[in-house]
Amino acid sequence: MNNKITPAEAAAWLNERDRFLFITHKRPDGDTLGSAAALAQGLREHGKIVYLLPNPEVTPRYRQYVEDYFAPDDYEYDHVIAIDTATTDLFPENALKYKDSVSLCIDHHKSNTFYAGLVCLDSDRAACGEVIYDILKIISGNISRITAERLYVALSTDTGCFSFGNTTSNTLYVASEAVKAGAPNKDINKLLFRTKTHSRVQIEGMITSSIEYSFDDIVAVVAITREMMQITGADEDDLDDIAAIPGSVEGVFIGITIRELTSTTDCKVSVRTRAPYDAQQICSVFGGGGHKQAAGFSVKKPVSEIKRELSEVLSNIFNGE
Repeated sequence: MNNKITPAEAAAWLNERDRFLFITHKRPDGDTLGSAAALAQGLREHGKIVYLLPNPEVTPRYRQYVEDYFAPDDYEYDHVIAIDTATTDLFPENALKYKDSVSLCIDHHKSNTFYAGLVCLDSDRAACGEVIYDILKIISGNISRITAERLYVALSTDTGCFSFGNTTSNTLYVASEAVKAGAPNKDINKLLFRTKTHSRVQIEGMITSSIEYSFDDIVAVVAITREMMQITGADEDDLDDIAAIPGSVEGVFIGITIRELTSTTDCKVSVRTRAPYDAQQICSVFGGGGHKQAAGFSVKKPVSEIKRELSEVLSNIFNGE
């Protein structure tokens, strides 16, 4: 790709410009939010004017890390930058007007469509936060405590607190550097990984009691219906990393979570895999993408039909077709 650049080139590009507006993806996770906030903080400390486009889907769990960077209504930007967002299909509603004017995309998804003018992409990184760290180190030589805190959020959430198979020695190195710089890792770990609401506990119970196994039990599928959400009172915050549940069962190599969104025919599907299976390969059949061990797609079909089509795709994969 002739518009692909290195972190060093991205750092130089950022150094030469100012007045940035960052975009994070819809249904934002800790990586897109933590990475955007970390880069915004680092650039502000370097004298730049930076804001994040307010993402309407930010949950209370992550709001404290990003709300200080939200752009005022009258903010006049010069450059739009997308963070951890592989395609414009992932832009939240209020960002769609920028999809043809993104100057730079910083990402780690192999499925990136190279929609931006420039793309700083490293698909070997477990989290976009690792790429952000590389850029900030080149720009400033170090990271502050505030930047480190947001980087740690990015790294830890995209690796399941460093338990997922995508975690590398570099991931652990950057996390170590963030902790050295003052990131409160104990507090973040407690908040993001060891604290559950009553609603979360209830919906986890409903999920685990309804897991469907197939293909000699190496595939586990769960469905989160709108009715389940209503019964438990669970909200978006309660579903953070919920897709990890089916894959946590012993012997399961492919964990699939199907979630009903605004209607019973509007669903989001998350796929988590262990080697030798490829989550991105499965999701690409449905127009989705992500990483080898974690990918997803959205589709307007009922849960029963999605299950049937997934079964056909998996059957073809297992049969080498």
